[in-house]
Amino acid sequence: MIAVLKQGTNDKQIENLSSWLKGQGLDVHISKGHDHTIIGLVGDTSKIDEDLLLGLEMVETVKRISEPFKSANRKFHPDDSVIKVGNTSVGGVDFAIMAGPCSVESEEQVMAIAKAVKAAGATMLRGGAFKPRTSPYDFQGLKADGIEILLKAKAETGLPIVTEIMNANHLSMFEDVDVIQVGARNMQNFELLKELGRTQKPILLKRGLANTLKELLMSAEYIMAGGNENVILCERGIRTFETYTRNTLDISAVPMLKELTHLPVIIDPSHATGVAKLVKPMAMAAAAAGAHGLMIEVHNDPAHALCDGPQSLTPEAFADVTKSVKRVLDAVKEI
Repeated sequence: MIAVLKQGTNDKQIENLSSWLKGQGLDVHISKGHDHTIIGLVGDTSKIDEDLLLGLEMVETVKRISEPFKSANRKFHPDDSVIKVGNTSVGGVDFAIMAGPCSVESEEQVMAIAKAVKAAGATMLRGGAFKPRTSPYDFQGLKADGIEILLKAKAETGLPIVTEIMNANHLSMFEDVDVIQVGARNMQNFELLKELGRTQKPILLKRGLANTLKELLMSAEYIMAGGNENVILCERGIRTFETYTRNTLDISAVPMLKELTHLPVIIDPSHATGVAKLVKPMAMAAAAAGAHGLMIEVHNDPAHALCDGPQSLTPEAFADVTKSVKRVLDAVKEI
């Protein structure tokens, strides 16, 4: 349930109403927009008399929300959320570009890539220290040493870092990480999501291989229900019957999610296609569809990458992609 308050309602009135609603055993979320303040109620709202709420002078309308995701729902929070990450942000009018290697292989490798992607326009450095792999015999990442290398690259370039967590027991290693990524395989690792909800770190939540948008939003809800509203959604392709690409990129997810939720939405064209030459057109399509950013894999020697070389761009190719994406963003602004 949401209560839309009239313009001119002061902070004291909002505080009094919020206290009364909390006394009814409800969680209360307050969202102040440009024109109205919205109070979102989570819990057993059946005990709340709508007519009683509507009878209050400060209340303009009362609506019941049927969707099971509440905190992530745009009806609760009509304005776009903007997630601050160091000296940059994701959401609203900002366009984030997270770029870097699939996995951290060495300090020399990460430093070279970090400097190259920053020069080409990246706003964050991505890199895998912990790597979930289908085969137990594949490279599993440098783990804690990998995070240390990413932090050195951050100190050198100033780029905030994004890296994936696989186990809640590893959270202490992520204290200095700017954005914690939840990979597709862990999208429904609810115990992990609960733990991340107790932090205030920005969380990049990737859509699972075969999950619906509703399921993605419910996973975001797990994090937000714990008190952490700093969630970034990532469409990274879903598994279909198509075999020419690694996955099928669901571009329609961008406008659909933007209608359903206030959370920022980015696209990962690298994992979505698994083919380096397809990254550029899909990145451009994502920008045209209204995405708030991109996550792109970049490697200085893709042929010898320890992980996902076929989908990784060279720094030169990445620079070409960022220029093309900027042209698309400029064109979209004219529409």
